[in-house]
Amino acid sequence: MPQSRLVADALGVVTICLVTVLVVLGLFCIIYSFYFRSRILGQGFSQLSYFSGPWIIRITYIFFAVWLGVGEIIRLNLLRHHGRVLDGLTLEWQEKVCKGYIISNLGFAEPCLFLTLIFLLRASLQRSGTLGHKWNVKTASFVLVYCIPLFILQLVVILIGPKYKKDHNPKLRSYFIRAASSDANHDTAFCTYPLFSTIFLGVFATIVTVYLFWLGRRILHLVINKGLQKRVYTLIFFISSFFPLRVVLLGLSVLADPGTPLFDVIVFLSFISLLCCAGVGMCMLAYLPISDSLSLRSLQIDTEARRRWAGNECNDTSSLIAYQSPVEGSLVSRNSSASGKRGSISFHASEKDETSGAAFVELSLFNPSQHSSPPGSPRLVGWSMVVPAQG
Repeated sequence: MPQSRLVADALGVVTICLVTVLVVLGLFCIIYSFYFRSRILGQGFSQLSYFSGPWIIRITYIFFAVWLGVGEIIRLNLLRHHGRVLDGLTLEWQEKVCKGYIISNLGFAEPCLFLTLIFLLRASLQRSGTLGHKWNVKTASFVLVYCIPLFILQLVVILIGPKYKKDHNPKLRSYFIRAASSDANHDTAFCTYPLFSTIFLGVFATIVTVYLFWLGRRILHLVINKGLQKRVYTLIFFISSFFPLRVVLLGLSVLADPGTPLFDVIVFLSFISLLCCAGVGMCMLAYLPISDSLSLRSLQIDTEARRRWAGNECNDTSSLIAYQSPVEGSLVSRNSSASGKRGSISFHASEKDETSGAAFVELSLFNPSQHSSPPGSPRLVGWSMVVPAQG
């Protein structure tokens, strides 16, 4: 076997294995999400329903990640060699497969993946309407609408580009519009990345990266929990680093001849960059929020026990309050009010921001080693919860 073919087949096998891991992780997160909702609906954990609100968008994100992985497998010429799974496809059909891959992945699934990630992060800054069914439907609609411009541009490059080169600009280099390179000796078509498609994807990646930095800065201003800060930093680092890196690698792929080891290595590294973005986003936005919310069950039980104990304490001291002077009674009332305000992190929706009137959930619940705020510490800021307007 030629060395170039050996390298391509080895990288193809590794790609299939990595996509399989991604699919398994995605299926696990989907099952975990349904399990979380069943615990909320079936066992009375209504307070945790706030964190299960974006469950449809989380599953949508996983769906796009799996879509990208399957597209990367279809792109591999490993499956189109003699005696392989797709053996028998003509060169024309193989080229159509490559064109469909560019339109499907670079024009639809990839931008939708990052748009969904942006909306999941942006939901934490909204003060109302972020958790209902309407928000999920509206967000899914916005993702599809915002993806349309890039999708149309990719269609133009793939479908109209070759005709434009043939009829109006024969001097245009083929790598600007070429989605496949044919090898007549082996009846194999190598999927390539048109430079125009990469440029359009690069513009999109630049917009996403700039907006992600601005969004992450706003989120970090509201977060003082170190555990959640690390998660936000990790997510911003991976997305803002590996997504532009993928675009750069795809642009460099036009410098290598399709089918050569250099071309296969560059394309494989671009796939790894995309895989890192999808995997980190899946863990940070789908798995960890559900895991943290389920860990609050024991905290909720402990809080209810404290409330019962506080109720018994009030009953035992009610007779003493009757004999106190007015000044002493006011002091007791102030002290009990202050202790009630400290509370625990068990979803005290009555605690409101005096300036905005919005109730907040403390973000210390995301740190498994820190279940409550110590007395005297500043109130932890978290995601705002929907609070009915006061008349």
